[in-house]
Amino acid sequence: MAEKTPKLYYFNGRGKMESIRWLLAAAGVEFDEVFLETKEKYEKLIKDGYLLFQQVPMVELDGLKLVQTRSILSYIAAKYNLYGKDIKERVKIDMYSDGATDLMMLIISQAFLPEADRAKQGDLVKERALNRYLPVYEKALKEHGQHYLVGKQS
Repeated sequence: MAEKTPKLYYFNGRGKMESIRWLLAAAGVEFDEVFLETKEKYEKLIKDGYLLFQQVPMVELDGLKLVQTRSILSYIAAKYNLYGKDIKERVKIDMYSDGATDLMMLIISQAFLPEADRAKQGDLVKERALNRYLPVYEKALKEHGQHYLVGKQS
């Protein structure tokens, strides 16, 4: 029996679904998307009990309705053998992923600020990206000596 194509539920935008799209693409997995373009579509998922914490993203995969971005990413990475060869590689993957999530949350928070505060927040994001986050990835690549942050797998 052929495996069903994963189905991604999210608003019509990047946000927290984007890293899930990237990981599925890296695994070579095609997927379908259901854009929640109305409040009613979103509320129906909640009413039907599919959104445990009343938020998206949600991914239907292997008969499961997965929520919470990190959990979804961990499941996909493990399923498609992209989650390291051992516990030490997995913890490095988790650390780099969590760092990227922290930076992403700084960026996303700008959208919810008053217009007058966005420039100041933009300066903070740039400073943190250049001085706190990106140097970590550059150092890891240099020390690892590979084209990947962790492992040698393509």
